[in-house]
Amino acid sequence: MAVINYLKKEKVLTISLVLAVLSAFAVPPDGGYLGYIDVRVLALLFCLMLLVKGFQSIGLFDLLIEKLFGAVHSSRKLGELLVLLCFFTSMLITNDVALITFVPFAIMALGMCGQKDLTIRVVVLQTIAANLGSMATPIGNPQNLYLFSASGMGVGEFFRTLLPVTAVSLVLLLVAARFLLPERAIQMKLEESGHVPPKREFVVYCVLFAVDLLVVFRVLHWAPALAVSVIGVLALRRGWLLKQVDYALLMTFVGFFIFVGNLGRIEFVSSWIASMLQGREILLSALFSQVLSNVPAAILLSGFTDNFAGLLIGTNVGGLGTLIASMASLISYKLYAAQPDAEAGKYFRTFTVYNATGLVVLLTFCLLVF
Repeated sequence: MAVINYLKKEKVLTISLVLAVLSAFAVPPDGGYLGYIDVRVLALLFCLMLLVKGFQSIGLFDLLIEKLFGAVHSSRKLGELLVLLCFFTSMLITNDVALITFVPFAIMALGMCGQKDLTIRVVVLQTIAANLGSMATPIGNPQNLYLFSASGMGVGEFFRTLLPVTAVSLVLLLVAARFLLPERAIQMKLEESGHVPPKREFVVYCVLFAVDLLVVFRVLHWAPALAVSVIGVLALRRGWLLKQVDYALLMTFVGFFIFVGNLGRIEFVSSWIASMLQGREILLSALFSQVLSNVPAAILLSGFTDNFAGLLIGTNVGGLGTLIASMASLISYKLYAAQPDAEAGKYFRTFTVYNATGLVVLLTFCLLVF
């Protein structure tokens, strides 16, 4: 019963496992299955998730909030700051962690200064910001990490591909915030807690982050980094952090790796998907993301094209649109919906309008420029 309830909760994981099992009827398990699994990506995801949990555990993000929001006197400035925080921090701590960190604070801060009517607008803009800001780096979101690893592209090529779209996204976000958030005088003063992250732990986590970056940029093999990350956490007597890693996400990757690997060995299916994708990678990966979510779309389509730049652009821009286009968007929705006075219907309508508009504008820009 516990397993069934867990699978009901983790719907994307369940879908990936079902697809893997169904595809196994067409391609019975054999030694080729071992070649499907990208262990490097899984190890990196594990290390980065473990590291972020470590930074959270020492209160680093809470300290950041205190320093940045000590005294804000305008509702628009508050909203813009909340949105930009998600945009820029998602580049390093991933889009989902940025939202887990700053959406609850946004709800609290807007309530404290009498601006609860702006909560839906701000949270939706935060969600868009995290999904778009995370595209700027290989570690900003799971699909970037996977595609950067699978493609073998250089760092320079990665940034040349995505930084122009990121820059345009930032401009659009600032314009949207300017028009959607009213200028009102507010009074909000946060009392400083005086908390300082433990120096020893902070230094260790920074070293582990540097090690992870060396793996991302292919300077270091993943195995030593994985060993160092686990040993480092255990040495700090923080073994409980190992339980907080999102193992469902890791298993979701495994399920889709098997499914995509099997599809690639079914000749007529492989040929059809490859021919359909050719020259349409940006458009189709964005559209696939609307129904599959962008991480599964990236894994699925990467097996049938060499145009990884197109997939990177399409799956990142495709994170806008539907509520399931990016799993990070569901995090924001759940955090908002948990509030006693939440207006779920209004949130969904606002989310859809803002995201659909952003998707059309950015996708049009990308199709015209790339």
